Amino acid sequence: MNRPPEYRQVKISRREACRALAGGLALGALSPGRLAAEPASPWRPNYVLASSMYGTLPLAEILPEVRKTGAGEIDLWPPVHGDQRKAIDELGFEAFEALLEKFDVRLAGTTRFDLGPFRLAEEIAVLKRLGGHTVVATPFAEAGRRNLVGEEARKAVGEFVEKMRPTTAAAAEAGVTVAVENHASSIVCSPDSIRYLGDLAPEAGLGVALAPYHLPQDPQLLAGLVEHLGDKLALFYAWQYGEGCVKKLPKEQELKQMPGRGPLDFGPVMAALGKIRFRGPFEIFMHPVPRGIPILPTVAETTDEINRARAYLEDLIE
Repeated sequence: MNRPPEYRQVKISRREACRALAGGLALGALSPGRLAAEPASPWRPNYVLASSMYGTLPLAEILPEVRKTGAGEIDLWPPVHGDQRKAIDELGFEAFEALLEKFDVRLAGTTRFDLGPFRLAEEIAVLKRLGGHTVVATPFAEAGRRNLVGEEARKAVGEFVEKMRPTTAAAAEAGVTVAVENHASSIVCSPDSIRYLGDLAPEAGLGVALAPYHLPQDPQLLAGLVEHLGDKLALFYAWQYGEGCVKKLPKEQELKQMPGRGPLDFGPVMAALGKIRFRGPFEIFMHPVPRGIPILPTVAETTDEINRARAYLEDLIE
């Protein structure tokens, strides 16, 4: 997921330049034999819909909502958060692809916390076959290996990266990125460990799925992590802590995980994402309690809530 260059240089002859000018194309400043490209277009998020936002509803009910949320791709979740990943196995590749085509949706990838990061070989092959590009996993850690900082964090992350090399190589060859979420129960949990994963990850095949929910709710800290990760940011969750997602709360309190409802100011984060021109999956996200139910009672209400959050985020883009 390399950032596109802000400017590019293109070989062009004087005759070609004249033809372009005659055709009304603004060429910008020309140096001998060179053409300066137009400024980059304004950054916008690459919205991807997480199927778990609709609980365990059938994929056929969720796919019509993807385009309505401003997304073109879907991230399929397994139980207990959702069960739409099972659709690939139940339908088979061709029928699954036909269902995606019916609703003009692409497969972004899958979330496979159930597999862990070291058992992804088959999933990577499935994504390669279906054109997916991202699989989310996390290295859950034993007690005493969480919230590591400094040299302890560097050592633990370095060991993880080394152990991941066969998986990372297979992912890179397939055009897939293993996006490691900074989960609260993971080796990759603290800001230090997130930075080290970005620093130590190989050029392709491994990156960070950044979840603000699991971090201090400090806009500048979060923005700094985005900029530090740069090309190693593989997925971004527009998701805040709010009042948490562990115990059952009244719905208005539970929804404070969503952008624009809880106290987190997403402005600095959106500015940082724009600065690095982030092109990876951008998921508006939360967890309901209990897991496996839609975030709101109906499909329409869930879609409307995602769009409310999207409008809030869009208003922050300069």
